[in-house]
Amino acid sequence: MERQEAALRWRYEVLPADRAAVRRLTESTGVFHPFEIDVAVELVDERLARGPSSGYEFVFAEEDGETVGYACFGPIALTQGSFDLYWIAVEKERQGCGLGRRLLEESERLMAAAGGRRVYIETSGRDVYEPTRSFYLRRGYRVAAVLRDFYAVGDDKVIFVKEFAARSSE
Repeated sequence: MERQEAALRWRYEVLPADRAAVRRLTESTGVFHPFEIDVAVELVDERLARGPSSGYEFVFAEEDGETVGYACFGPIALTQGSFDLYWIAVEKERQGCGLGRRLLEESERLMAAAGGRRVYIETSGRDVYEPTRSFYLRRGYRVAAVLRDFYAVGDDKVIFVKEFAARSSE
């Protein structure tokens, strides 16, 4: 695992090959519905087509030239300093090794550098998402709201929030 840490590289530019990488990563988790995976790929398409004006920012974790994880986030329209984390996915075989934590920390760093004051994350209340919800709680997020039966009957929407420490003006 130490070798993986040393070989990890961040990439922020979105490339056409990321369409396939994002599809592969999200499929590998075994958590997302096919229509959700299509949406993840659509965000890559939107960034490729519109660039920064798309409002979608990406962080790709690469190891030995292969994309092994990614996150997608962006500012929330009509707010001052609020961001959404839309997606974070780590290749199934690499989960549990700290890569998700590192991706989240890098995303948070970038959001804070862009003037972010807080970040919101929404996820499902389905049992299969329990490890995801626990991950966010361990990373300092709190549950801000639960919208019952939002996605489907028995599938709540759980909204997490984390406020960034105020930056000193010194």
